[in-house]
Amino acid sequence: MRSARQLQSLGAAATLICFLVACASIGPPVPPSLELPKPPSDLRALRKGDRVFLTWAVPVQTIDRQNVRHLGDTNICKSLDSVMNQCGTPVGSFKAESAPLLEKQHRGLKLQANYTDTLSRDLEPQNATRTIGYAIEVLNSRGRGAGISNQVRVPLAPTLPPPADFKAEVSSEGILLTWTCVASPQTTPDISYRYRLFRRSLDKAGDLRLGEVECPANRFEDHTFEWQKSYEYRIAIVTFAKLDKDSQLCPGKPSEEAPAIADCIITIEGDDSPAQRVFASDVYAPAVPSGLQAVFSGTGQPAFVDLLWAPDTDPDLAGYNVFRREEGGQREKINVTLVKTPAFRDEHVVQGKTYWYSVSAVDMRSNESGRCVEASEQIP
Repeated sequence: MRSARQLQSLGAAATLICFLVACASIGPPVPPSLELPKPPSDLRALRKGDRVFLTWAVPVQTIDRQNVRHLGDTNICKSLDSVMNQCGTPVGSFKAESAPLLEKQHRGLKLQANYTDTLSRDLEPQNATRTIGYAIEVLNSRGRGAGISNQVRVPLAPTLPPPADFKAEVSSEGILLTWTCVASPQTTPDISYRYRLFRRSLDKAGDLRLGEVECPANRFEDHTFEWQKSYEYRIAIVTFAKLDKDSQLCPGKPSEEAPAIADCIITIEGDDSPAQRVFASDVYAPAVPSGLQAVFSGTGQPAFVDLLWAPDTDPDLAGYNVFRREEGGQREKINVTLVKTPAFRDEHVVQGKTYWYSVSAVDMRSNESGRCVEASEQIP
Protein backbone atom coordinates (compact mmCIF):
# COMPACT_ATOMS: atom_id res chain seq x y z
CA MET A 1 0.00 0.00 0.00
CA ARG A 2 1.37 3.42 -0.99
CA SER A 3 2.05 6.14 1.49
CA ALA A 4 0.30 9.47 1.53
CA ARG A 5 3.50 11.22 0.33
CA GLN A 6 3.69 8.90 -2.69
CA LEU A 7 0.06 9.55 -3.58
CA GLN A 8 0.62 13.28 -3.29
CA SER A 9 3.59 13.10 -5.70
CA LEU A 10 1.62 11.04 -8.23
CA GLY A 11 -1.24 13.55 -8.10
CA ALA A 12 1.09 16.48 -8.82
CA ALA A 13 2.65 14.64 -11.77
CA ALA A 14 -0.77 13.84 -13.20
CA THR A 15 -1.82 17.47 -12.90
CA LEU A 16 1.31 18.63 -14.76
CA ILE A 17 0.75 16.09 -17.56
CA CYS A 18 -2.86 17.17 -17.86
CA PHE A 19 -1.82 20.78 -18.10
CA LEU A 20 0.82 20.11 -20.75
CA VAL A 21 -1.07 17.57 -22.86
CA ALA A 22 -4.66 16.66 -22.36
CA CYS A 23 -6.16 19.34 -20.18
CA ALA A 24 -5.15 22.50 -22.13
CA SER A 25 -8.08 24.62 -23.30
CA ILE A 26 -8.50 24.77 -27.08
CA GLY A 27 -9.21 28.28 -28.57
CA PRO A 28 -10.52 29.20 -32.00
CA PRO A 29 -8.09 28.38 -34.82
CA VAL A 30 -5.96 31.26 -36.11
CA PRO A 31 -6.38 31.64 -39.89
CA PRO A 32 -3.18 31.65 -41.91
CA SER A 33 -1.93 35.04 -43.11
CA LEU A 34 -2.96 35.93 -46.66
CA GLU A 35 0.27 37.95 -46.93
CA LEU A 36 -1.51 40.82 -48.67
CA PRO A 37 0.71 43.93 -48.56
CA LYS A 38 -0.91 46.93 -46.94
CA PRO A 39 -1.71 49.48 -49.69
CA PRO A 40 0.56 52.56 -49.52
CA SER A 41 -1.05 55.75 -48.24
CA ASP A 42 1.75 58.22 -49.08
CA LEU A 43 1.77 58.22 -52.89
CA ARG A 44 2.97 61.58 -54.25
CA ALA A 45 3.07 62.94 -57.80
CA LEU A 46 5.05 65.73 -59.45
CA ARG A 47 4.65 66.71 -63.07
CA LYS A 48 7.41 68.38 -65.11
CA GLY A 49 6.94 68.69 -68.84
CA ASP A 50 5.25 65.52 -70.10
CA ARG A 51 6.64 63.37 -67.30
CA VAL A 52 4.88 62.51 -64.02
CA PHE A 53 7.18 61.41 -61.19
CA LEU A 54 5.53 59.09 -58.65
CA THR A 55 7.09 58.23 -55.27
CA TRP A 56 5.88 56.14 -52.32
CA ALA A 57 7.12 53.99 -49.45
CA VAL A 58 7.23 50.26 -50.17
CA PRO A 59 4.86 48.49 -47.72
CA VAL A 60 6.62 46.45 -45.04
CA GLN A 61 3.50 45.05 -43.35
CA THR A 62 0.51 43.01 -44.50
CA ILE A 63 -3.10 43.96 -43.82
CA ASP A 64 -3.03 41.58 -40.83
CA ARG A 65 0.04 43.36 -39.39
CA GLN A 66 2.58 40.72 -40.31
CA ASN A 67 5.96 41.55 -41.81
CA VAL A 68 6.01 41.32 -45.58
CA ARG A 69 8.29 38.47 -46.62
CA HIS A 70 7.93 38.49 -50.39
CA LEU A 71 6.49 41.09 -52.74
CA GLY A 72 5.13 40.50 -56.20
CA ASP A 73 4.50 43.07 -58.89
CA THR A 74 3.64 46.71 -58.27
CA ASN A 75 1.10 48.00 -60.77
CA ILE A 76 0.84 51.65 -61.84
CA CYS A 77 -2.79 52.70 -62.26
CA LYS A 78 -3.99 55.75 -64.22
CA SER A 79 -7.47 57.03 -65.04
CA LEU A 80 -9.30 60.15 -66.22
CA ASP A 81 -12.18 59.27 -63.91
CA SER A 82 -12.52 61.41 -60.81
CA VAL A 83 -12.39 58.30 -58.58
CA MET A 84 -10.64 54.97 -59.15
CA ASN A 85 -12.20 51.99 -57.41
CA GLN A 86 -9.75 49.49 -58.88
CA CYS A 87 -6.62 49.51 -60.96
CA GLY A 88 -8.00 48.18 -64.23
CA THR A 89 -5.31 47.77 -66.89
CA PRO A 90 -1.98 48.98 -65.42
CA VAL A 91 0.06 51.49 -67.45
CA GLY A 92 3.23 50.05 -65.97
CA SER A 93 4.47 47.34 -63.63
CA PHE A 94 7.67 46.36 -61.88
CA LYS A 95 8.88 43.99 -59.16
CA ALA A 96 10.30 45.22 -55.85
CA GLU A 97 13.63 43.86 -54.68
CA SER A 98 13.09 41.53 -51.73
CA ALA A 99 16.65 41.65 -50.37
CA PRO A 100 16.85 45.42 -49.76
CA LEU A 101 13.28 45.35 -48.45
CA LEU A 102 14.14 42.78 -45.76
CA GLU A 103 17.34 44.63 -44.93
CA LYS A 104 15.45 47.90 -44.52
CA GLN A 105 12.88 46.14 -42.34
CA HIS A 106 15.62 44.86 -40.06
CA ARG A 107 17.09 48.36 -39.74
CA GLY A 108 13.72 50.04 -39.24
CA LEU A 109 14.04 52.16 -42.39
CA LYS A 110 11.68 52.94 -45.26
CA LEU A 111 12.34 51.80 -48.78
CA GLN A 112 11.26 54.43 -51.28
CA ALA A 113 9.99 53.38 -54.68
CA ASN A 114 9.49 55.57 -57.72
CA TYR A 115 8.09 55.40 -61.21
CA THR A 116 8.03 57.88 -64.11
CA ASP A 117 5.07 57.99 -66.46
CA THR A 118 5.01 59.94 -69.73
CA LEU A 119 1.80 61.67 -70.72
CA SER A 120 0.56 61.39 -74.27
CA ARG A 121 0.93 64.56 -76.33
CA ASP A 122 -2.56 63.97 -77.74
CA LEU A 123 -4.08 63.63 -74.28
CA GLU A 124 -3.03 67.07 -73.04
CA PRO A 125 -4.65 69.54 -75.49
CA GLN A 126 -7.87 67.50 -75.57
CA ASN A 127 -8.18 67.74 -71.77
CA ALA A 128 -6.45 71.06 -71.08
CA THR A 129 -8.57 72.00 -68.06
CA ARG A 130 -8.90 68.47 -66.64
CA THR A 131 -6.74 66.31 -64.38
CA ILE A 132 -5.67 62.69 -64.46
CA GLY A 133 -5.42 60.40 -61.45
CA TYR A 134 -2.74 57.92 -60.38
CA ALA A 135 -2.67 55.12 -57.83
CA ILE A 136 -0.53 52.04 -57.27
CA GLU A 137 -1.41 48.45 -56.43
CA VAL A 138 1.14 46.31 -54.59
CA LEU A 139 0.68 42.54 -55.00
CA ASN A 140 2.05 39.58 -53.08
CA SER A 141 4.12 36.80 -54.64
CA ARG A 142 0.92 35.03 -55.71
CA GLY A 143 -0.35 38.07 -57.61
CA ARG A 144 -2.98 39.11 -55.07
CA GLY A 145 -3.38 42.55 -53.50
CA ALA A 146 -5.48 44.37 -50.91
CA GLY A 147 -6.53 47.25 -53.14
CA ILE A 148 -5.05 50.45 -54.50
CA SER A 149 -3.17 53.17 -52.68
CA ASN A 150 -4.29 56.73 -52.05
CA GLN A 151 -5.02 58.56 -55.29
CA VAL A 152 -3.17 61.63 -56.55
CA ARG A 153 -4.06 63.86 -59.47
CA VAL A 154 -2.02 66.01 -61.85
CA PRO A 155 -3.22 68.61 -64.36
CA LEU A 156 -3.27 67.79 -68.06
CA ALA A 157 -2.70 71.32 -69.41
CA PRO A 158 -0.08 71.19 -72.20
CA THR A 159 3.47 72.39 -71.58
CA LEU A 160 5.95 73.86 -74.07
CA PRO A 161 9.55 72.81 -74.79
CA PRO A 162 12.25 75.24 -73.65
CA PRO A 163 13.76 77.77 -76.09
CA ALA A 164 16.46 76.18 -78.24
CA ASP A 165 18.70 79.27 -78.28
CA PHE A 166 18.86 80.17 -74.59
CA LYS A 167 22.15 82.00 -73.84
CA ALA A 168 23.91 83.47 -70.82
CA GLU A 169 26.60 86.12 -71.32
CA VAL A 170 28.62 88.19 -68.87
CA SER A 171 28.59 91.95 -69.34
CA SER A 172 29.63 94.98 -67.31
CA GLU A 173 26.01 95.48 -66.21
CA GLY A 174 25.45 91.87 -65.11
CA ILE A 175 24.77 88.47 -66.65
CA LEU A 176 22.47 88.84 -69.64
CA LEU A 177 20.06 85.99 -70.42
CA THR A 178 18.45 85.93 -73.87
CA TRP A 179 16.22 83.57 -75.86
CA THR A 180 13.66 83.39 -78.63
CA CYS A 181 10.03 83.00 -77.58
CA VAL A 182 8.44 79.65 -78.42
CA ALA A 183 5.21 79.74 -80.43
CA SER A 184 2.21 78.98 -78.19
CA PRO A 185 -0.44 76.52 -79.42
CA GLN A 186 -4.01 77.72 -79.93
CA THR A 187 -5.62 75.80 -77.09
CA THR A 188 -7.91 77.74 -74.77
CA PRO A 189 -8.02 81.24 -73.25
CA ASP A 190 -7.65 79.60 -69.86
CA ILE A 191 -4.03 78.65 -70.69
CA SER A 192 -1.10 81.10 -70.60
CA TYR A 193 2.69 80.78 -70.44
CA ARG A 194 5.62 82.49 -68.73
CA TYR A 195 9.38 81.94 -68.88
CA ARG A 196 10.95 80.96 -65.55
CA LEU A 197 14.68 81.51 -65.02
CA PHE A 198 16.94 79.64 -62.62
CA ARG A 199 20.52 80.02 -61.42
CA ARG A 200 22.73 77.47 -59.70
CA SER A 201 26.02 78.32 -58.02
CA LEU A 202 28.60 75.62 -58.60
CA ASP A 203 29.82 75.91 -55.01
CA LYS A 204 26.35 75.70 -53.43
CA ALA A 205 23.54 73.17 -53.57
CA GLY A 206 20.11 73.96 -54.96
CA ASP A 207 18.65 76.29 -57.56
CA LEU A 208 17.63 79.91 -57.15
CA ARG A 209 14.55 81.10 -59.02
CA LEU A 210 15.45 84.46 -60.51
CA GLY A 211 12.08 85.49 -61.89
CA GLU A 212 9.49 85.05 -64.61
CA VAL A 213 9.10 86.88 -67.92
CA GLU A 214 6.21 87.01 -70.36
CA CYS A 215 6.74 87.19 -74.09
CA PRO A 216 7.32 89.21 -76.22
CA ALA A 217 10.05 90.14 -73.71
CA ASN A 218 12.94 87.75 -74.31
CA ARG A 219 15.75 88.94 -72.04
CA PHE A 220 16.59 89.12 -68.36
CA GLU A 221 19.54 90.68 -66.53
CA ASP A 222 20.87 89.06 -63.37
CA HIS A 223 22.39 91.62 -61.00
CA THR A 224 22.41 89.46 -57.85
CA PHE A 225 25.42 87.27 -58.64
CA GLU A 226 28.95 87.53 -57.23
CA TRP A 227 31.98 88.24 -59.37
CA GLN A 228 34.71 85.62 -59.77
CA LYS A 229 32.28 82.72 -59.35
CA SER A 230 30.88 80.10 -61.74
CA TYR A 231 27.16 79.71 -62.35
CA GLU A 232 24.75 77.63 -64.40
CA TYR A 233 21.61 79.18 -65.86
CA ARG A 234 18.56 77.44 -67.31
CA ILE A 235 15.08 78.38 -68.45
CA ALA A 236 11.73 76.56 -68.43
CA ILE A 237 8.32 77.58 -69.74
CA VAL A 238 5.61 77.49 -67.07
CA THR A 239 1.99 76.77 -67.99
CA PHE A 240 -0.67 78.70 -66.06
CA ALA A 241 -3.97 76.85 -66.35
CA LYS A 242 -7.42 77.76 -65.09
CA LEU A 243 -9.03 74.46 -64.11
CA ASP A 244 -12.66 73.59 -63.67
CA LYS A 245 -13.83 74.68 -60.22
CA ASP A 246 -14.89 71.14 -59.36
CA SER A 247 -11.36 69.87 -59.93
CA GLN A 248 -9.82 68.01 -57.00
CA LEU A 249 -6.75 70.24 -57.31
CA CYS A 250 -8.76 73.35 -56.43
CA PRO A 251 -8.28 74.57 -52.83
CA GLY A 252 -12.00 74.62 -52.04
CA LYS A 253 -15.38 73.52 -53.34
CA PRO A 254 -18.64 75.49 -53.61
CA SER A 255 -21.08 75.08 -50.74
CA GLU A 256 -24.27 76.67 -49.44
CA GLU A 257 -22.21 78.94 -47.20
CA ALA A 258 -19.71 79.81 -49.96
CA PRO A 259 -21.34 79.12 -53.32
CA ALA A 260 -18.61 80.93 -55.30
CA ILE A 261 -14.86 80.31 -55.10
CA ALA A 262 -11.94 82.09 -56.72
CA ASP A 263 -10.53 80.90 -60.02
CA CYS A 264 -8.52 77.72 -59.67
CA ILE A 265 -5.15 78.56 -61.25
CA ILE A 266 -2.41 75.94 -61.18
CA THR A 267 1.08 75.94 -62.66
CA ILE A 268 3.01 73.22 -64.49
CA GLU A 269 6.72 73.63 -65.13
CA GLY A 270 7.99 72.53 -68.53
CA ASP A 271 11.27 70.80 -69.24
CA ASP A 272 14.52 72.66 -68.58
CA SER A 273 16.79 74.00 -71.26
CA PRO A 274 20.40 72.76 -71.33
CA ALA A 275 22.36 74.56 -68.61
CA GLN A 276 24.45 77.54 -69.71
CA ARG A 277 27.63 77.81 -67.63
CA VAL A 278 29.44 81.13 -67.19
CA PHE A 279 32.34 82.36 -65.10
CA ALA A 280 31.60 85.86 -63.83
CA SER A 281 35.07 87.29 -64.36
CA ASP A 282 35.13 90.97 -63.49
CA VAL A 283 37.29 92.62 -66.15
CA TYR A 284 35.02 95.65 -66.33
CA ALA A 285 36.11 99.00 -64.98
CA PRO A 286 33.78 101.21 -62.95
CA ALA A 287 32.06 104.17 -64.56
CA VAL A 288 34.19 107.26 -65.24
CA PRO A 289 33.67 109.86 -62.49
CA SER A 290 31.86 113.03 -63.50
CA GLY A 291 31.21 116.57 -62.31
CA LEU A 292 34.76 117.32 -61.11
CA GLN A 293 35.22 120.83 -59.63
CA ALA A 294 38.45 122.44 -58.40
CA VAL A 295 38.20 125.34 -55.91
CA PHE A 296 41.16 127.37 -54.61
CA SER A 297 41.20 128.43 -50.98
CA GLY A 298 43.98 129.92 -48.98
CA THR A 299 43.52 133.66 -48.39
CA GLY A 300 45.30 134.36 -45.15
CA GLN A 301 46.43 130.75 -44.83
CA PRO A 302 48.55 128.21 -46.71
CA ALA A 303 47.16 127.73 -50.23
CA PHE A 304 45.29 124.54 -51.20
CA VAL A 305 42.81 123.32 -53.81
CA ASP A 306 39.66 121.37 -52.86
CA LEU A 307 38.39 118.83 -55.41
CA LEU A 308 34.80 117.59 -55.47
CA TRP A 309 33.02 115.22 -57.90
CA ALA A 310 29.86 113.12 -58.21
CA PRO A 311 30.10 109.80 -56.34
CA ASP A 312 30.47 106.62 -58.37
CA THR A 313 27.59 104.19 -57.71
CA ASP A 314 29.30 100.93 -58.70
CA PRO A 315 28.59 98.40 -55.90
CA ASP A 316 32.18 97.08 -55.91
CA LEU A 317 33.86 100.48 -55.90
CA ALA A 318 37.09 100.51 -53.90
CA GLY A 319 38.04 104.18 -54.27
CA TYR A 320 39.46 106.87 -56.53
CA ASN A 321 42.81 108.01 -57.90
CA VAL A 322 43.48 111.75 -58.29
CA PHE A 323 45.80 113.13 -60.98
CA ARG A 324 47.38 116.56 -61.48
CA ARG A 325 49.41 118.19 -64.19
CA GLU A 326 50.89 121.59 -64.89
CA GLU A 327 50.81 123.35 -68.21
CA GLY A 328 53.12 121.46 -70.58
CA GLY A 329 53.94 118.89 -67.87
CA GLN A 330 53.23 115.18 -67.31
CA ARG A 331 50.16 113.94 -65.44
CA GLU A 332 50.97 112.49 -62.02
CA LYS A 333 48.95 110.67 -59.40
CA ILE A 334 48.98 112.74 -56.21
CA ASN A 335 47.16 110.39 -53.76
CA VAL A 336 49.19 107.77 -51.85
CA THR A 337 46.26 105.41 -51.13
CA LEU A 338 42.87 105.14 -52.76
CA VAL A 339 40.57 108.04 -51.90
CA LYS A 340 37.45 106.59 -50.29
CA THR A 341 35.12 109.59 -50.68
CA PRO A 342 34.45 111.85 -53.72
CA ALA A 343 36.57 114.68 -52.33
CA PHE A 344 40.29 115.48 -52.09
CA ARG A 345 42.41 118.40 -50.89
CA ASP A 346 45.66 119.23 -52.71
CA GLU A 347 47.90 121.13 -50.28
CA HIS A 348 51.03 121.03 -52.42
CA VAL A 349 50.36 123.95 -54.70
CA VAL A 350 52.51 126.97 -55.56
CA GLN A 351 51.27 130.52 -56.03
CA GLY A 352 51.20 131.80 -59.56
CA LYS A 353 50.72 128.37 -61.18
CA THR A 354 47.71 126.75 -62.87
CA TYR A 355 46.90 123.08 -62.26
CA TRP A 356 44.73 120.64 -64.22
CA TYR A 357 43.06 117.82 -62.24
CA SER A 358 41.34 114.57 -63.21
CA VAL A 359 39.95 111.56 -61.30
CA SER A 360 39.53 107.83 -62.05
CA ALA A 361 37.51 105.15 -60.22
CA VAL A 362 38.95 101.76 -59.09
CA ASP A 363 36.95 98.68 -58.12
CA MET A 364 37.77 95.90 -55.67
CA ARG A 365 39.55 93.87 -58.36
CA SER A 366 41.78 96.82 -59.35
CA ASN A 367 39.89 97.52 -62.57
CA GLU A 368 40.38 101.24 -63.19
CA SER A 369 38.16 103.53 -65.21
CA GLY A 370 39.32 106.22 -67.56
CA ARG A 371 39.94 109.70 -66.19
CA CYS A 372 37.17 112.22 -66.09
CA VAL A 373 37.10 115.57 -67.89
CA GLU A 374 39.79 117.80 -66.41
CA ALA A 375 39.07 120.75 -64.12
CA SER A 376 41.65 123.52 -63.74
CA GLU A 377 42.37 126.11 -61.04
CA GLN A 378 44.85 128.98 -60.90
CA ILE A 379 46.72 129.73 -57.70
CA PRO A 380 46.88 133.57 -57.25
